[in-house]
Amino acid sequence: MVRLRIVTVLIAGAFTLIWLRLFYWQVLSHELLSNLADNQHFFRLEIPPARGEIRSRDGTPLVANQTAYLVFAEKKYVDDIEEYSEKLAPILEEEEASISGLLNEHDVWVPIKHQVDEQTVDKIKELELAGLGFEREDKRFYPETSMAAHLLGFVGKDALGKPKGYFGLEGFYDKELAGQPGFLLQERDAYGNPIVIGKIDRIEPKHGRSLVLYLDKTVQFIAETKLKKALEKYGAKAGNVVILDPKTGGILASASYPNYDPLLFSEFPDEYYRNPIVADTYEPGSTFKPLVMAKAFELKKLKPTDTYDESGPVTVSGYQIKTWNSEYHGKISMSEILQYSSNVGMVYISSMLGKDGMLSLLSDLGLGSKTGIDLQEEAETFMRDESEWRDIDLATTSFGQGIAITPIQMIRAIAAIANNGVLMEPRLVKEIVSEDGKKIEIPPKETRRLYSAPTAKVIAELMVDAVEYGEAQWTVTKGFRIAGKTGTAQIPVEGHYDSDKTIASFVGFGPVENPRFVMLVTLREPTSSPWGSETAAPLFFDIANELFPYFGMYPQ
Repeated sequence: MVRLRIVTVLIAGAFTLIWLRLFYWQVLSHELLSNLADNQHFFRLEIPPARGEIRSRDGTPLVANQTAYLVFAEKKYVDDIEEYSEKLAPILEEEEASISGLLNEHDVWVPIKHQVDEQTVDKIKELELAGLGFEREDKRFYPETSMAAHLLGFVGKDALGKPKGYFGLEGFYDKELAGQPGFLLQERDAYGNPIVIGKIDRIEPKHGRSLVLYLDKTVQFIAETKLKKALEKYGAKAGNVVILDPKTGGILASASYPNYDPLLFSEFPDEYYRNPIVADTYEPGSTFKPLVMAKAFELKKLKPTDTYDESGPVTVSGYQIKTWNSEYHGKISMSEILQYSSNVGMVYISSMLGKDGMLSLLSDLGLGSKTGIDLQEEAETFMRDESEWRDIDLATTSFGQGIAITPIQMIRAIAAIANNGVLMEPRLVKEIVSEDGKKIEIPPKETRRLYSAPTAKVIAELMVDAVEYGEAQWTVTKGFRIAGKTGTAQIPVEGHYDSDKTIASFVGFGPVENPRFVMLVTLREPTSSPWGSETAAPLFFDIANELFPYFGMYPQ
């Protein structure tokens, strides 16, 4: 009986192995084997698909296609390779040896050059060379040159020399944009030679799908123009402006300098390709204070009517913490802590919030993870282990020092306040449009509730006070109630902070009753003044002054 069982198991095992092998070859490897068979029986010329466009919210192309052609030769009609090469080389700006080398290959159709413009094709046609063919193969065109380059990305070549999207939307949505190639197929005989009277098939390419963005072309132009002028005015090394719709999470504009031209990307340093809005981290400084204060209100650790005695510096774990200007105001309200941008007051709030409360806030904000924005190069921020947090770390975090976030994380968090406490996933693409015009809408996505609606409303009002009575009140747009906060963060250099190197920032939204936009401005190492109130805030309100009338809103 034992032997019978062993034999039965062995037979069953053998049949199982055979079945698995057949399943592998007939199902899992069917496409591979089919392609191998096609390659043995057919000559194949790939017909490139047209890449999908990228359009602004009103349908205006930001990335389009310019008519170009693949120039190829049908070998059976090429009698004199040297003559072909000699005549084509100067027009195509290629070496004769390179063209003749291609024509000496054994394929039926020989691709000679890709993405040749119409004018060049017209010159080639005048040669009246037998066997030349032309397949439309569009190339990328940027109607607005470098506008929104960091968002768009560019198209280069992969390891096989085929078009591939890199960075930004071109990289993130490469498969959707690229489409699928078509083919010209001609039968081979048993020896691999073309059958002259054999069957020729044409498989049409499936063109790529287009993207329609939340991005507003006018808002983008305003942001880029104002940012460029501000960099010159304040002597900053770099800068960013990102503008977002708080209700949907849609990116209305995103401008960063230094910039590059995606059509001429190879002429720029590689580091210019990365989008600093999602790829770079920074210490948010005082712009982080409203988020911490709101969490204390949310957990009922403090009330908006509470006060604090700001009588002097405080010491935490042996470290002395002062106000930014070494001025102290005695008994101050929660609103005044934001107005004066009091680091000492925020240390008090941190102590009331406690470690669990602070770590809960950081977790809700998504530190240690990504926002999910549809851009290729988003960085994953660092979140230290719970056991590694010291009292001094909690204290400095309360005023935005000692933590690193991306600009997109920062603006998303403030947008939650503008959106009644709900955190939205930031998005660029509003809908995807197929070749036949069918639209796939991508609905706004709620991530989580960061604060209750009452807490969001209270902290928004305190941020209005910070704008109207704080250090940047001199530059505020009149006639609108805007919630906001300045920030000035020293840049860590080799283990310490350099007081001469700062990132100046301002984040805010308006009008507070029905926010139409949230905006974050950052300037790296401004030389005219290190303070956000004197550099980033004026830039914020300079842009806001243009946005309000554009959105059909006028001062009250």
